Amino acid sequence: MAETGRTAADEENLMKEWAAMAGGNPQAAAAASPDAQPGQGGGDQDAMAKEWEAMLTGGGADDSSAAEVNTSSIGQSTRILNQEEIDSLLGFTEVADSDDHKEGVRAILSSSTVAYERLPMLEIVFDRLVRGMTTSLRNFTQDNVEVSLDSIESYKFYDYLNSIPLPAVLSIFKVEEWSNFGLMTIDSALVYSIVDVLLGGRRGTGAMRIEGRPYTTIERNLVERMIHVILAELSIAFDPLCQVTFRFERLELNPRFASISRPTNAAIVAKLRVDMEDRGGRVDLLIPYATLEPVRELLLQMYIGEKFGRDSIWESHLTEELWLTQVDLAAVLDQQELPLTEVLAWKEGSRLMLNATPDSDVSINCGDIPLFSGKMGRKGHNIAIQINDKIKRTGEI
Repeated sequence: MAETGRTAADEENLMKEWAAMAGGNPQAAAAASPDAQPGQGGGDQDAMAKEWEAMLTGGGADDSSAAEVNTSSIGQSTRILNQEEIDSLLGFTEVADSDDHKEGVRAILSSSTVAYERLPMLEIVFDRLVRGMTTSLRNFTQDNVEVSLDSIESYKFYDYLNSIPLPAVLSIFKVEEWSNFGLMTIDSALVYSIVDVLLGGRRGTGAMRIEGRPYTTIERNLVERMIHVILAELSIAFDPLCQVTFRFERLELNPRFASISRPTNAAIVAKLRVDMEDRGGRVDLLIPYATLEPVRELLLQMYIGEKFGRDSIWESHLTEELWLTQVDLAAVLDQQELPLTEVLAWKEGSRLMLNATPDSDVSINCGDIPLFSGKMGRKGHNIAIQINDKIKRTGEI
């Protein structure tokens, strides 16, 4: 609703002033203003226009400098890695592939797989196994057999199953006394070598390997006989620690059917090498840490026969000192129970009648423990006791 004192000319001038201000021409806005005085020329308006122009110019400079800064910072932060740097970051380098050392992301992913304690006695057990297997396999094959221990490592169970080169024979055995299982892996090279040797293959020629077919019943039976020999030697190797029996359970050809533990459980793997002149192969013994838990304390020993918390030298020294210890003995003629009022009424000259005679037995006590009984007498000027019997305490045989 328009005000009553405003004419159509005033409305038109106001619209022109707004249009001029919106177009960025303050001088035109001043000229269009009906209130502008003729000599005012817009000194104030010129000053205001210059101030706006300076502000616009300064703002543009700031914006351009900010844009330059942002562009330069973006150029510095954006850097494309080459293939060598990407491989180094992920851990796929020649050093990481050739050695056991892992780098980059591979080291982070595999850092939790081998973080388990070392069992010193287990190395001695496997060393005994190597010597025993050398002799027993020589008798089994009637050939010159050499067995060596390549390494003892810790794996996660599923990592080991995924690393088995196929085809291979997987033997599952049960540890009777520990109520748990283990796994033995025999590679195809050893399978064909054993079959060749047991069936009369000539020396000096390598075992013929036929790819792409499953093992026959004869081959599996011959390998099973060798597995029984190895398990018997493994039982003998554990004899210095404890009596344990490793019993053959079954043969498997697919690692998926050889699950004896949870996939993420840790296991110890002993890798053995069997050489028969120009033939041979590998045998891997996998024993989960859960299987070894009943004898974990024994396997932590540094040598066979070590006793935790005991020292034989100090035991013998303590025994010698105990035999030299002096103890106080008391000869008890009689024991009576009296009311406290009577005991408190005792005074010098009071008499206590004992239920003992010169022929009564006297008990010799060490503290509250009765040890011997005897007769009281005299030797020289001293009162003596002749020991007649040893007092047997309750529960003593």
